[in-house]
Amino acid sequence: MPLTVAVQMDPIEKINVAGDTTFALLLEAQARGHRLIYYTPDKLSLSEGRVIAEAAPLTVRDVAGDHFTLGEARPVDLAEADVVLLRQDPPFDLAYITSTHLLELLPAHVLVVNDPASVRNAPEKLFVMQFPDLMPPTLISRDKRAIEAFRETHGEVVMKPLYGHGGAAVFKVARKDPNFGSLYDLFAASFREPWVVQRFLPRVSLGDKRIILIDGLALGAVNRVPAENDIRSNMVRGGAAAATEFTPREKEICATIGPELKRRGLVLVGIDVIDGHLTEINVTSPTGVRAIKRVGGPDLAVAAWDAFEARLQARNNDIAAPLEDARSGWSPDRLRSAARSGEPNRSL
Repeated sequence: MPLTVAVQMDPIEKINVAGDTTFALLLEAQARGHRLIYYTPDKLSLSEGRVIAEAAPLTVRDVAGDHFTLGEARPVDLAEADVVLLRQDPPFDLAYITSTHLLELLPAHVLVVNDPASVRNAPEKLFVMQFPDLMPPTLISRDKRAIEAFRETHGEVVMKPLYGHGGAAVFKVARKDPNFGSLYDLFAASFREPWVVQRFLPRVSLGDKRIILIDGLALGAVNRVPAENDIRSNMVRGGAAAATEFTPREKEICATIGPELKRRGLVLVGIDVIDGHLTEINVTSPTGVRAIKRVGGPDLAVAAWDAFEARLQARNNDIAAPLEDARSGWSPDRLRSAARSGEPNRSL
């Protein structure tokens, strides 16, 4: 059945279609006959209990520089949608958090992916700390003494913003580094929250693996190799994508975290693994789907939509079941009256 799919994302005219996972999801949705409507987070409103977006009909095509057409925007009650894709990029700031609160108010028949409450409660560099046995030694703090003690214990470290993204402001700091004091001052002036200090993993030069999990199952991966003279492997920072296979340790990591991701409604998740160490769990707008396909892996946009549609069907069945239970006790006259009025069909 064709669905109405609303996508909350960054300005579509600015995306790089060659590597954009949201775009891959839109292409697949359109191929399935679903109707697309598009809006940016600043067009989201709450009015008298209704979540409204100034949204436009959208068609997409896989042509760089000519990848979309928008119809006329109008106010849309998002309760009219079947699926809302929560896909704007970080920073994970109060604006982002507010949008999760608004989307959480949508009625139960609307599937928001990823689940907005779980996105809000699982910021990627904090949520991962629930699995310390899978991680390299990591400190989250802005206390200078604590950071210095951590460096003394672990030697070379990486410092990065707690709510950063895309490899921005990621620094390697040596055990005895004359730049540490200035870097500490810069971070303290730039970020009100704590930041992440993590033991440096030298084998990052061999790659930082992005693994995509869909409904808790690891279905594809790409190895991102940093550019020369850079520790950051993000492809927006010059990292190169390479085909890869899962190691036994990576399978163990995915088997450990997968059930919790599924339980939380985090259907499409990207994790980062360096040398067998889990470093991040990306739930806001994870990327990697197009890169995996480009290096010969599966088209995970197909798997993602299979999972979205299965979840939507299961949710609608759960909503419809109490109505069917109630109807079992209705009199024949009431059943005939309901059939004439369409009452049994109002399950959503």
